[in-house]
Amino acid sequence: MDGTILVADDDRTIRTVLTQALTRAGCKVHATSSLVTLMRWVEEGKGDLVISDVVMPDGNGLEQLPQISALRPGLPVIVISAQNTIMTAIQATEAEAYDYLPKPFDLPDLMKRAGRALEVKRRAPTPAPTESHEMGSDDLPLVGRTPAMQTLYRLIARVMNADLPVLITGESGTGKSLIARTIHDLSDRRTLPFVVATGADLEPMEGPATLISKVRNGTLLFDEVADLPEEAQARIVRMLDSFGDTGPRVMATSQADLARRLDNGAFRQDLFYRLSGVTLNVPSLRERVEDIVLLTEHFAARAERDGLPVREFEDGAMELIRAYSWPGNVRQLENVVRRLSLIGGEDNIGRSEVELVLGNQPAIEPLTGGSDEDKLSASIMKHLRRYFDLHGGQLPPPGLYQRILREMEMPLIEIALDATGGNQAKCADLLGINRNTLRKKITELDIRVTRRRKLM
Repeated sequence: MDGTILVADDDRTIRTVLTQALTRAGCKVHATSSLVTLMRWVEEGKGDLVISDVVMPDGNGLEQLPQISALRPGLPVIVISAQNTIMTAIQATEAEAYDYLPKPFDLPDLMKRAGRALEVKRRAPTPAPTESHEMGSDDLPLVGRTPAMQTLYRLIARVMNADLPVLITGESGTGKSLIARTIHDLSDRRTLPFVVATGADLEPMEGPATLISKVRNGTLLFDEVADLPEEAQARIVRMLDSFGDTGPRVMATSQADLARRLDNGAFRQDLFYRLSGVTLNVPSLRERVEDIVLLTEHFAARAERDGLPVREFEDGAMELIRAYSWPGNVRQLENVVRRLSLIGGEDNIGRSEVELVLGNQPAIEPLTGGSDEDKLSASIMKHLRRYFDLHGGQLPPPGLYQRILREMEMPLIEIALDATGGNQAKCADLLGINRNTLRKKITELDIRVTRRRKLM
């Protein structure tokens, strides 16, 4: 990596670590805790790349992006921020930042992005919306600091004003419809209608024409499209084909695995390709456990604003909430928090209260598609039947047992290592095996282990 990088962050530790890492990579680094100093360097023509925090003692890093672009067209800026909301990602995108990373960030990931920024020219700027659209972060359905949510934020920011259809997948209760509404409300179609189409809307012969007249050139959302019968799916295909180059923005949601429905012949292939221009997968709460406390506090604050009693969660109560499987995802968590805010006369919410409320909740993890076909054992059985069928009536080569175990073992260990940041002790504990056994498996399966360092 070669070039001069300007680093602006009020956290001395981050400045030090970035300076050391970038210098070792071959770059020259100028680091400061002041936006005024940063802007002076930019005006003087210094730097091939800027890495800037958002909230600084003397200003807002995002607000300086237009001035940086005016002074130095083509100078890439990577924004890093502890304000981990979708609005930060969208504002960074609209201000034409080269990239956006939330804190805590993965240092090797930031180094890769910095390297790419130095190697390639900045993309041609896209026109910003002519209308301003204020939206408080508290009103947004997307709250989270985990990498999965930050990736989703960046994708939403990129597809916001694209004309491609968007397919939003995820379990029930993850907020798929709210994400579709958020994309519409932040897009350049925000002043036009947002229409949700269900199976009942498509049943009458005149259903498609009615929907078209309602939506005009706004956004048309097909909710839980996998549940629509064959006839309704055919009508959607004909409707979409009638739009031509003009027409509404099309989005769809699905909690079922559409690829599997295609294999089973339960979903039309032509409709799938028309809806899946961009696919956004919304993670379940089990996939972003670190966000549960943040979401709980968010919903508690919302309940307080709605006039419910102010109640604080004790540590034991929060531990129990964090450990629960949340099969109903964010929607279930919000309902539980509101119920806890409403009941009880004490100022604090204790563990016993949470146990009482969760005792009436389902404790099992949900099935993504809501059928036996989505169970792991059923998926393995389907895979094995296909494997045997491929041998044309002949038996597979001997050693099948070990081959199949190896196929399952490798992704399990790789995903567990990734989830624990490459920490083998934590990974062994997570898997419930001896650390020496894990090391042996890593060697046998030739698994590459990468340790990740997180910065606050």
